Amino acid sequence: MSRTKVKKSVIADNSVSYDQLGPEFTETSALSGTAIDWDSAQVFTKTLGAATTFTYTNDEIGMVKDLVISGPYGITWPTGTKIIAGEYDTTVDNFIQIVKTGAAEYFLSISKQST
Repeated sequence: MSRTKVKKSVIADNSVSYDQLGPEFTETSALSGTAIDWDSAQVFTKTLGAATTFTYTNDEIGMVKDLVISGPYGITWPTGTKIIAGEYDTTVDNFIQIVKTGAAEYFLSISKQST
């Protein structure tokens, strides 16, 4: 078996522009249901109309998603989601960031604008 070495980068520096990135890195999507499809957008928005149980689809380790959620109702997150900072406030817009760190393991932080 021969050995080979990579002598230069496969993708040159600055060769991928923002316009070439997929929607999972560039789009905002208003959630109409409860499924957060990690392939469809980077930022998701939702105003809760009732207590909501979210689900994740098309999530991969290392992905990070942002949500802006408001509404006077409770949220249930998928199994494996660990809230590491913050608390959902039913009176303001909440900025929520989710990172997938392992198979069925997610770390979630909640922030809101200070008053």
